[in-house]
Amino acid sequence: MSFDPLARDFQHNPYPVYDELRSTTPIFYWEPWKIWFFTRYEDVHTLLRDRRLGRTMEHILPPEQRYVPPDAIEPFARLSQHSMFDKEGTEHTRLRGLVHKVFTPKRVESLRGQIETICNQLLDEVIDKGEIEVLNDFAVPLPVNVISELLGVPESDRHLLRPWSNNIVAMYELDHTPEQERLAVQSSIDFADYLRNLANERRAQPQDDLITALVQVEEAGERLTMDELISTCVLLLNAGHEATVNVIGNGLWALLQNPDQMQTLVENPALISTAIEELMRFDTPLQLFRRWVLEDMEHVGYHFKQGDELGFMFGAANRDPARFNQPNSLDVTREDNPHITFGGGVHFCLGAPLARLELQIAFRTLLSRLSNLRLAGDAPEFKDAYVIRGLHDLRLRFDV
Repeated sequence: MSFDPLARDFQHNPYPVYDELRSTTPIFYWEPWKIWFFTRYEDVHTLLRDRRLGRTMEHILPPEQRYVPPDAIEPFARLSQHSMFDKEGTEHTRLRGLVHKVFTPKRVESLRGQIETICNQLLDEVIDKGEIEVLNDFAVPLPVNVISELLGVPESDRHLLRPWSNNIVAMYELDHTPEQERLAVQSSIDFADYLRNLANERRAQPQDDLITALVQVEEAGERLTMDELISTCVLLLNAGHEATVNVIGNGLWALLQNPDQMQTLVENPALISTAIEELMRFDTPLQLFRRWVLEDMEHVGYHFKQGDELGFMFGAANRDPARFNQPNSLDVTREDNPHITFGGGVHFCLGAPLARLELQIAFRTLLSRLSNLRLAGDAPEFKDAYVIRGLHDLRLRFDV
């Protein structure tokens, strides 16, 4: 078996290996990481909704068996321990219910005008040059500014968010280095301190932003603790930011490699919503999502013990020929497209509506204002990472 998630060739293009794994060993145990991997759509789709699995085991363990993070990483671990992303059962339901009360479809839709303005302002800065580095000039600042608008982060502070987010999410790679760990811990401290101060300011002087709403939200006598509020804000930034940046980069590169699909989309802008779903399926920004086995269980003849770790290969599942017609082909008109890029079950991505809105506006603005997009120089390369898949850069020329 040619699977090696740390191999450079695999990280730059995992899809041929996924095809091999699905046909030969669709469920397999990889000893170096002690993880059971799943590559087929039906398995991943089903298990994402299986309540015998969880993002954590803490809620079923006696106190003496629960994980106590080393002091060296406690600030980073604290963000996870108070985040709905790593909660199960009644705690997850409580947190998600409180956040849902204020992070509503109406609040997301209210950002439409601001997102359009941000997209156009970013392109205004490069339009006369005839050249754009898509990630740094557009894809990176866009979600940072949108999340900042949503939360209520002042414009003067927004430059702080991207480095914090980068450093924290690096810890989700399974081969992170001691230096990445150090940066993640320091960023966790700095980000938490910043959000705590901002929340205290909003408690004293409320404004029309999400931080104020999270400070004030209450349901059945329940409120968010300060740690929960901080973790929720960090989750919104990290999850929404990384996904949006990489769908723009990966997606635009996919369109450039498939000029017929690019032309179809340019000539039929009404396809933008369908195209965004296809770009998220075709080159998935989050390649791996992990769950723990909460009780001994069986699935399609495989037996798993409590405490086993399962790894769902989203990129492989999204290209499963048993579910998608010609899955290795990009088709911006694809309507039957139940991809699992946003996960599934109780942990379905909270920020999916905002990510979709951002991406639709971003691609519509890029393709309508920058004509005849083409590479400026060598083909881009993907970062040396597995879990979060994205380009180093993407330099393009266009006609003014």
